[in-house]
Amino acid sequence: MAHVELSLSEVPVPAVGAPAEQECDNVTSWSVTVSQADEPCVLIDAGTRVVAVSASGSELLYLGERPDVIGQPLLDGGLRLLDFTANRGELTEPELDKIPPLLAITSGRLARGLLRIEGVSAGVPDATVDAISTPVLRAGEVAGSLTFFSEV
Repeated sequence: MAHVELSLSEVPVPAVGAPAEQECDNVTSWSVTVSQADEPCVLIDAGTRVVAVSASGSELLYLGERPDVIGQPLLDGGLRLLDFTANRGELTEPELDKIPPLLAITSGRLARGLLRIEGVSAGVPDATVDAISTPVLRAGEVAGSLTFFSEV
């Protein structure tokens, strides 16, 4: 498998209220790249809606069918995060704001952390993943984030 490095300083993400033609032109290159990536990754916009997810990312994060996730908020699209206690409690709102994909948007900086993802059904173990997120900039403003995941 080849390793590819991309410059993310000016990743095109559509502006709010942009015409449909402009949205397609601005986001097509990155959404297609993420959608076709071998690595588990997710591209979200500043509103935390999923713009694109790789097949391996959807599988690793238990997101379900990719077409069902696109356009949905990341945390409403099936991603169920748990704390690392023995009780396996769901993360609270303040804790959710600190997960790498969201923290990269709010801080405008790289973010990294471990996430515990609830298994989708009985007998399916929880997944622990290392998430590395970078803010996606457009005209110097944060327009979203790109996150790569690695199973721990």
